[in-house]
Amino acid sequence: MEPVERFPPQKRRTKRCLFLTVVAVLLLIVILGIALGVGLYRSSETFKTTFMNRCEKFEGSDCEKIWTAFEQAYLGKDPCEVPMEAYDPLIAAAPFEPACNRMMFWSKTKDVAHEFTAKKHCFTTLEDTLLGSVLNDLTWCGKEGSGETFTSGCPRWNDCDNNTVRSFWNRVSAAFAEVACGDTTVMLNGSIATPFSLYSIFGSIEVKRFNPEKMRSLNVVLVTQQERNTTNCTNLSLKDLQKELREGIKYNCKEVSESQIQECSSNPETPCGACW
Repeated sequence: MEPVERFPPQKRRTKRCLFLTVVAVLLLIVILGIALGVGLYRSSETFKTTFMNRCEKFEGSDCEKIWTAFEQAYLGKDPCEVPMEAYDPLIAAAPFEPACNRMMFWSKTKDVAHEFTAKKHCFTTLEDTLLGSVLNDLTWCGKEGSGETFTSGCPRWNDCDNNTVRSFWNRVSAAFAEVACGDTTVMLNGSIATPFSLYSIFGSIEVKRFNPEKMRSLNVVLVTQQERNTTNCTNLSLKDLQKELREGIKYNCKEVSESQIQECSSNPETPCGACW
């Protein structure tokens, strides 16, 4: 008598296919998990490498100490719960040095200001300093319960007030403004209706930190474009700027075309003072 098969051949094949499918899915999940972990590790390491490489361009800086102070501000924290004060140890590790008569602020003129200071080294913006240079144009954040630095999936600038990147720039902007001394310059955009905004970093953070005991004057360079002359030095928003300045800080304003600034910065023989 022939033995009776427990499962017909077709059912055996179906169960085998189901088993192999489950195994394949589990292997795929494991592989993706490993790849994601490696990717996050590489992202974290790449970010630190960029940080350290930029930092080491500033001779005499203890970049490991600065990195450690930087990390402790956000690691393991909700990326929307990192207040400005979290970066206080970082400011202490890499304090801003006063550059009297050479400090330049900007608002809505980032490219013009940085192109100018890159060619004319008689002015210094926040992004030319160690902390500003190291983190310029970078994104980073931590996550609760994690010891990693993330460079994707982080809150955008306006997603929450105390996000990792926004709090950093607010804090270093405040520290940079607190050491402003002598005759200080700001480049504002003369091609928009309101060159000065109380809600910009310059208006809400930096101007409020200017100290008349250190700072003699604020010189506004209102950058204009011939094809879009929207405002001039009589603009009402600039009246608001004058009101925001503490007593004892003189105010000056001059309209300067962007083409004049570019031409001046490209000529190494022209002194900075002649650019406006």
